[in-house]
Amino acid sequence: MRSECSRRCFLMRGAGAAAGLALGGLGLIGCNNQSGKGADEKMASEMIAYCGLNCITCPIYLATREKDPEKQRKMREDIVIAIKKYLGEEKRIEDITDCDGCTAQGGRLYSDCRKCQIRKCASEKGLENCAYCSEYACEKLRKFFDSEDIDGNARRRLDAIKARL
Repeated sequence: MRSECSRRCFLMRGAGAAAGLALGGLGLIGCNNQSGKGADEKMASEMIAYCGLNCITCPIYLATREKDPEKQRKMREDIVIAIKKYLGEEKRIEDITDCDGCTAQGGRLYSDCRKCQIRKCASEKGLENCAYCSEYACEKLRKFFDSEDIDGNARRRLDAIKARL
């Protein structure tokens, strides 16, 4: 039975918990809240996706960065289990492809992220993220905010960027 958790919800919530356990219990669920940190430290801990999510908190991105092959395999196994649990989809470890983040040009991209319509639109327009779009916030992005940006951090991030432009 398929859960009500969307793909992005899963990536930011479900697999984050699994990958967090694989990394020794790091708090990886949802987007980073970096309040109280200096600008340089904050920038090093964020890689903003087109939709405003922080790619650095994504378990697939974290598995890509893991240098220890045994730990990386365990992280990918946990992601496969979480995909089954939260999305009801059968995946194999080999399906969890490397990802350098959705805005990486010419980099590796998780196969399911290639299907993201927000990513496709912003990439085709050559935008850094959706805050730079003259149509911000479009219907696709508002739908994402309403259904998948559970904690509101993606919207807050993009709103803050838009306000500075």
